Amino acid sequence: MNNLWNEIRFKMLHSGSKIGLLIGINVLVFLLINIPGTIEQLFFKTTNIIDLSFKYLKLPASLPELAKHFWTPITYMFMHAGVLHILYNMVWLYWMGQIFEEYLGNKRILVLYFLGGLVGAAFFVAGMNLIPLFREQGMTGISVVGASAGVMAVVVATATLLPDYQLYLMFIGPVRLKWLAIAFVIMDFLGTAGPNSGGEMAHLGGALIGFLYIKQLQRGNDWNKPLNKLFNPKPKLTVVKGGAGKTIQPSQAEIDRILDKISVSGKDSLSKQEKETLLRASKNDN
Repeated sequence: MNNLWNEIRFKMLHSGSKIGLLIGINVLVFLLINIPGTIEQLFFKTTNIIDLSFKYLKLPASLPELAKHFWTPITYMFMHAGVLHILYNMVWLYWMGQIFEEYLGNKRILVLYFLGGLVGAAFFVAGMNLIPLFREQGMTGISVVGASAGVMAVVVATATLLPDYQLYLMFIGPVRLKWLAIAFVIMDFLGTAGPNSGGEMAHLGGALIGFLYIKQLQRGNDWNKPLNKLFNPKPKLTVVKGGAGKTIQPSQAEIDRILDKISVSGKDSLSKQEKETLLRASKNDN
């Protein structure tokens, strides 16, 4: 059991990939609610744990309710309504997240997941309150849970970045990511008139932010930059005394930033200063 816990902790915190962290948080929240909730139902025939969890962590469409539970645009994206719900979301997050991190590194998927979840929440609340059909049906009283909006952001972002990348699906065969993403978006749009209209609205919000995230990145607008500046300290320069003078050795964080830029925009996008930084780094490694 100790080895299992150490392996889980490594996957979540020390593997470098942020996919394990996101999946771990989702699964942990699900188990912390549903294991004691199931025990309560079996032995006490009540559902207080699950009812209270959903009451305070789900995202309501009602504006007065949302004002009282203002934290729910964050918490709802780590809640799930059942085993199949979380299994479906985590499988797609794992598959598509691995491809995303392979091409763009492991520093972007957290921001994309949260942006997808937040924009999905905005689509859900706005749709339930502004679209005439939903207002007439009293849909402002419903709520939504699930990581689907964040997962859709990752799926569509990956398909936008690599439209011709092929996945091999059981019973179907090879499918290009662009067709898979288009199929998901069409099904979600058609589903807005169905029984899960709130969830489908959130999916569309996540899909939109995934598409815009990559398009802006390709144009040189990195939405991760504000958070990088907020949480990452300014790169430190170490002065190393040499025989004839002083050499400024760039930090690993600065090198990683430049390599990320190359992976997105190519080496020609580097400034003269950034090219010199890479040159100094290569000399230090020799």
